[in-house]
Amino acid sequence: MPGDYRETLNLPKTDFSMKANLAEREPAMLEFWKEHRVYENLVDNNRALGGERFILHDGPPYANGHIHIGHALNKILKDIIVKYRSMLGHYCPFIPGWDCHGLPIELQVDKSLGKEKEHVDIFKKRQLCRAYAEKFINIQRDEFIRLGIFGYWDNPYITMSNDYEATIVKEFFSFVKNGYVYRGKKPVYWCPSCVTALADAEVEYADKESPSIFVAFEVIEQEKLSIKGLPVYIVIWTTTPWTLPANLALAVHPDFNYVGVKTSKGVLILVKEAIKNLKDKIDIDETPLFEIKGSELEGMVARHPFIDRVSRVVLADFIEIGEGTGIVHIAPGHGEEDYEVGLKYGLDIYAPVDAKGRFIEEVPYFSGENVFKANKLIIEHMRENGSLIWEGNITHSYPHCWRCKKPVIFRATTQWFISMNHQDLRHRALQEIDKVRWIPSWGRERIYSMVEKRPDWCLSRQRAWGVPITLFVCKKCGYIIKDEQLFSKIGELIEKKGSDVWFRLNLDDFLPDYSCPECGSKDFNKEKDILDVWFDSGVSHAAVLERNPMIGWPADMYLEGSDQHRGWFQSSLITSLGNKGRAPYKIVLTHGFTVDGQGRKMSKSLGNVIAPQEIIKSNGADIVRLWVSAEDYRDDIKLSQEILSRLTEAYRKIRNTLRYLLGNVYDYDGKDYQAHLLEIDRWAMMKLQKLIKKVKTAYENFEFHQVFHAIHNFCVTDMSAFYLDILKDRLYTFKADSLDRRAAQWVLYNIADSLIKLIAPILSFTAEEAWQYLPFKKTESVFLDRLPELDESFINDELEAKWEKLIELRDKVNRSIELKRQEKFIGNSLESKIVLQVNKKLKKFLSQYVDFLPFLFIVSQVEIKDLSDQLDEEFIINVERAEGQKCQRCWNYSPMVGKLEIQDVCPRCYHVLKT
Repeated sequence: MPGDYRETLNLPKTDFSMKANLAEREPAMLEFWKEHRVYENLVDNNRALGGERFILHDGPPYANGHIHIGHALNKILKDIIVKYRSMLGHYCPFIPGWDCHGLPIELQVDKSLGKEKEHVDIFKKRQLCRAYAEKFINIQRDEFIRLGIFGYWDNPYITMSNDYEATIVKEFFSFVKNGYVYRGKKPVYWCPSCVTALADAEVEYADKESPSIFVAFEVIEQEKLSIKGLPVYIVIWTTTPWTLPANLALAVHPDFNYVGVKTSKGVLILVKEAIKNLKDKIDIDETPLFEIKGSELEGMVARHPFIDRVSRVVLADFIEIGEGTGIVHIAPGHGEEDYEVGLKYGLDIYAPVDAKGRFIEEVPYFSGENVFKANKLIIEHMRENGSLIWEGNITHSYPHCWRCKKPVIFRATTQWFISMNHQDLRHRALQEIDKVRWIPSWGRERIYSMVEKRPDWCLSRQRAWGVPITLFVCKKCGYIIKDEQLFSKIGELIEKKGSDVWFRLNLDDFLPDYSCPECGSKDFNKEKDILDVWFDSGVSHAAVLERNPMIGWPADMYLEGSDQHRGWFQSSLITSLGNKGRAPYKIVLTHGFTVDGQGRKMSKSLGNVIAPQEIIKSNGADIVRLWVSAEDYRDDIKLSQEILSRLTEAYRKIRNTLRYLLGNVYDYDGKDYQAHLLEIDRWAMMKLQKLIKKVKTAYENFEFHQVFHAIHNFCVTDMSAFYLDILKDRLYTFKADSLDRRAAQWVLYNIADSLIKLIAPILSFTAEEAWQYLPFKKTESVFLDRLPELDESFINDELEAKWEKLIELRDKVNRSIELKRQEKFIGNSLESKIVLQVNKKLKKFLSQYVDFLPFLFIVSQVEIKDLSDQLDEEFIINVERAEGQKCQRCWNYSPMVGKLEIQDVCPRCYHVLKT
C-alpha cells in the first residue's frame, strides 16, 4: 500500500518479527505518523462525522530541564485517554502546553550570570529567561513526541506568548474590577534564599530539626492571682526562637483551666494538663497553688524575656496543649493565626526581618543575624538572663521552598492578595468541588479540605521573570486605579508587544494627566511585582479552552499528579469560579508519584533515578507506555530495573501472540467462514468478546492496569497456552484451503484485528507495526480505525461452562503427561496415548468430543473406558505410549504409518497429500 510503514522501515511484507527492536523501529513509525498526518486526520475525521466532544486539557509542564519519568507517566496517561476516546469516534484535539515564567527559570539564569546577576538589566534578564524556556520547550517537545504522544505539537500553548500573557492580565483585571484583589500587609510564606513571597502551592513540607524551648515571661501585674511574695511567670513553648523578637502578646484559651505551680524559679503559669510536659524536665511541684480560667487571664501584662517591651495576655480559640503549655506566644508578623489575633486586639503587624531573612537594625542584640542562625544566640541570651526554662531539640514537619528546598519563614510584608471570602468565593468553590467527578474519589476530600482552610491567595512575587501586576496605586491614599479604558489599553499593548512593555514604558505613557478619584493626587506608583505563576497556569482555561476555536470551554478532564490539588487544580478552580462562575473541568483525575522498587522517592543522591530516555534507548518507548498502564496510578507508582524486566517479558508474550496471529493469516483469502467454525473456534470468539467488553469498560473507567492484565491474560492463558496451541495441528497439517483451516484463519484474523486495536492506546508503536502486516485492513493507520464492537451472538454461557470442564480435564491430563516426561517415559506429548477411565456422567459428556480429544490434549490417541462403579472418582488418567509409528508430516503416531501408498505418513496426511 502507498505510504506503508513497512516500506519506511524496509521490512519484509510477511514477517512481524519476534524481536521487537523497538528502539530502532519506533522513530520510523513517528515519521510515518507525521508524514501521513495520522493524528490530525483522526481529529478531522471525527469532527466531520460529528463525534462526541471530549477535551482533555493539558496541565503545562515547566519548561526547565529534560523530562523525567514523572513527566512520562503524566503525558502517557493523557495520551492513552485521548487515543481511546478518538478510536471510539470522539472529537479529542489535544493541545500541549508549557509553563514558562517563574522562579526556577530565573534561578537557572542567575546561576549562569554568576556575580553579574546583581547588576544585569531587567530586560536582559527577561530575554535570557525567555531564551532558556524556549530551549527546553523544544527539547521537551521532542522527548514527548518520542514517547508516541499524539497532539498538536506544532501549535502548543505557551504561557510566555503575547496572547497568553494578555489573557493573564485581562483575567487579573476581572478579579480587580470585581473587588477580589486587595493590597495588604500580612504574614506570607517567604523564602529568604529566593527572596520572594510564596503561595501555599509553592511550599513543600519536609522534616527539620529545630530547637524546642520553654520560655518564661515574668508577670508584671499579679492582682488577678491569689498569690503574693513569689515571682510569677507565664510559660510558653516554641520551636522558632527567632520569632521571639517579634512577640507582642501571649494567647490563652478562654475555656482552659490554668494553674500556678511552684518551682525553684518561682511560680509558673500553664494549663493544668501540661504539667506532665515539664515534670521530667525541671524540678516542679505538681500540686497547683491556684487555678484560674483562661478567660480571667485576659489583659494580664508580662515582661518580654529580653526586650524592653511588654506582652499582653489575649484570648484565642486555636490553642492546643500538645507538647506545650497551653499558652502561645503571639508574633502578628510571623504567623497566620498570630496575624488574626493581632487584628482582633489592634496589635502592630510587626516583622523585624528583611527580605534575606536577617534581623533589621532595630532588633537589639541580634541585628543583622540570619534568623535560623540566630536561634542559638537567642537561646544562649535567655539562658544567661534566666528566662530559659528548658532547652531541647525536636524533629518536625516544616515548610520548605519548592524550588531551593530550603526552610521558609512567615513574614509580614505588603503583598497583593485575592480574597477567598469576597462574594463568598470560598463557599462557592466548595460547592463547585462537589459537582466535579474526582478520580480517585478521595481527591474530593483532599481538595475540599485544602480550599476550606486555605488563606487568601498571595499573588505577588518579588522577581523579574513573569507577568507584571499591571496596577497603579495612589501614593497619597492607596487607591487602586480600576479604569476600564486603562485596563483595555494595557491588555492591547501586551497582546501586541508582550509583557516587557510594562517595564519599558513610563508611568506617564499610561497615565497622562490622570488624577486620583479619591484624593485628587496625581502621584502614583507603578507596581513592580510580578504575578504568581500559579495564576499564569490557573487561567489556561481562559487562554486556551476559551480562545482556541478547536476546543472550547469548559474541559471535560484535567489530569495531573496528586500534588496539584494544592496547585493547578485549585488555582484553575478559583480563577474560573471568580470570573466565570463554575469549575473549568468536569472530571479531575490524579496520579501518584514515581518511586523506586522499594517505595523510596527517586533522587540522584540515592542513585535510584531511572530516566525515560534510558528506557527508550535500551527497550523502546512502548515499554515505558506498558509500565504506565500496568501500574495502578492511584497509588505511588514503582519503577526499577526488575520491574522493567518483568514488563519486557510481558510485552514479549503479547508481541509473540500477535506474531503468531499475523503469521498464520498470511494466505487467508478474506472471506467469511463463520458458518464453518468448530466449537473451539466459537469458544475463542466468545473469549474475544469478553476481552473486548472488559477492556473497553476498563478504558472507560480509566482503570488502565485492568486493560493490561486483561490483554496479558488473554494472550498468555486463553491464546498461547490453549487455543493457539491446539490450533497448530489444524493450521499446519490440514489442506491449505480446507474449510476447517479457513475457519481457523477467520478466527485468527478477527482476534488479530481486535487485539491490535485494543492495545493501540497503550502499545501504540507495536499496534501500528502489527497493523501494517494485517491483510485486508481498511485504514492506513490503526488509529484511523475504530475500536472493536462487542458481538453478542458469540456469548454463550452453556458453551463456556462446557469448555471450562474440558479445560480443567486438559490441565490434569497435561500434569500427568509432564510426570511421564520427567520419568523419561515419553518425550513429546504426541508420543502419548491417554486412557481415560470415566464415570457414566462424564462419559456421556465426552462422547460428543471423542474425535476432538487428541487435538485437545495434543496427543496421538485417546481411549475412553468405563470407570468401576465401586470407585468414588469422576475419572482416572493413564498415560501410555502411543500405538504405531510417527508420521513424518504431522508427528502424530498411528498404526497405519508405513502401511499406506505414501509410506511415512498417517491416514489424515495421506488424504491431504493425495488431493
